[in-house]
Amino acid sequence: MRYDNRLSSVLHVLVHMAELDRPMTSEEIAGHMGANPVQIRRVMAGLREAGFVTSEKGHGGGWRIACDLAAVSLADVHAAIGAPGLFAIGNRSANPACLVEQATNAALGETLVEAERMVLDKFGRVTLADLSADFHRRAAAAGHTWQARRQ
Repeated sequence: MRYDNRLSSVLHVLVHMAELDRPMTSEEIAGHMGANPVQIRRVMAGLREAGFVTSEKGHGGGWRIACDLAAVSLADVHAAIGAPGLFAIGNRSANPACLVEQATNAALGETLVEAERMVLDKFGRVTLADLSADFHRRAAAAGHTWQARRQ
């Protein structure tokens, strides 16, 4: 089964960007993420529209964090990248008139809606600042020194 890891990748990039005092090019981000720069630009454009990053053209340009990390939740980022599905499970729709299929789909549908609501609620309580703070705790525990640019 293939998973959609865009949210994880974008969160990873945003925390890295928050640690840098310089812009990151689409090519640089793509290299770190094993992606195509065109794909990166598309995703970053959604983050720019949401006000999370800015972009600068030309030599020395690139993408730069533009938000207060404490004001942006995982749910905000999820929405900015197009709210990809959270689960790979779906209902069967081969025979909508089948009463067994209807009963099964009702049970699964209700459960999946509830589970998605719980996940999005949790995403809404975790901010980019929380991710950054966890990174700094892990770095300190591993003996790394890292000066935060912003918190």
